[in-house]
Amino acid sequence: MKFPLQKLSQSGDKPFEFEDDVEIHELEDMNNDIRKITPVHVSGQAVKYGEDIHVTFTVEGEMTLPCARTLVDVPYPFRFEAEEHFNASSYYEEEDESEIHPIQGEVLDLTPYIKENVILEVPTRVFSEDDKAQEQALTEGKGWQVVSEEAEEKKIDPRMAKLQSLLNEENDE
Repeated sequence: MKFPLQKLSQSGDKPFEFEDDVEIHELEDMNNDIRKITPVHVSGQAVKYGEDIHVTFTVEGEMTLPCARTLVDVPYPFRFEAEEHFNASSYYEEEDESEIHPIQGEVLDLTPYIKENVILEVPTRVFSEDDKAQEQALTEGKGWQVVSEEAEEKKIDPRMAKLQSLLNEENDE
């Protein structure tokens, strides 16, 4: 999603409004949990104040993430709003941890900032609500098992069973 700076200047005092679908499938190849992502719908506006450009935009889409329990694909719809600040001056250089991004050349490219904000929107865990996926989930493996939160019945440790029988004999006497 690119805009020539001249187009932003032509809008005058009015905000420059934009709306388009952006293909960001490169996120699937990166080292993150995104298995698939549909083209995202981006709409927003850009306002130019001298050399400074203030862009606010809304991103809507759907990504496929792995379930934290079963690793099956879980569709995760998202919608968020973001804002970015740019400076078109050729003398402006980005300072450390600055929230203002310099523009190189005569074109403002929003795509990297859209990708960055989508990555920030990825949740740490998602869970599948599909009953079949829940039934196929592993419940135990080598050295581990899933334990429910319900109270377990008291089980006597087999190593302590003989001691328990001695205690039972003492109580009987």
